[in-house]
Amino acid sequence: MKKIKILMILIMFCLSFPIHFVYDKFPCFITSIMFPVNESIWEHMKIIYTSILLSSIIEYFIYKKKDISTNNFIISIPISAVCGIIFYLVIYLIIDIFVPHNFYIAIIIMFLTYIFSEIVSYKLLNKKEIPNQKEIGISLILISYIIFTHLTYYPPKTHLFIDQITRSYGL
Repeated sequence: MKKIKILMILIMFCLSFPIHFVYDKFPCFITSIMFPVNESIWEHMKIIYTSILLSSIIEYFIYKKKDISTNNFIISIPISAVCGIIFYLVIYLIIDIFVPHNFYIAIIIMFLTYIFSEIVSYKLLNKKEIPNQKEIGISLILISYIIFTHLTYYPPKTHLFIDQITRSYGL
């Protein structure tokens, strides 16, 4: 399982780059939910969440093919993604106080975020199965994207939500 988790970190990181541009290429309501619509810090959290979600689909088939049983797989997806977002925001916002936005620093933090998220996921997969974990996990994923949708269309006028290029908020 550890080797698969390392592979997943690399897959998530590689998925981040095309995910960043999906909305630009295919602008519509559906893509606005899952992919960043501007250059705000908050919209980039969709990259983390969606990368983790999409890589989990790949991970599921790897476990199935190798006949590896896991506990809490579905619930680990939103929990590791939300923990990753919190991890990213805390580090990024602390660094942002001292160093203006830097592409390379943001990329390094993103890679570290995926490592952290996979550690969280690994720990959850090795715990005793949580009752109703599938239903809870799917509900949390749906709630997360409802929140992303709301904050994309009705963002608060704060530092996290301002597009760093256009100086605007949301769509």
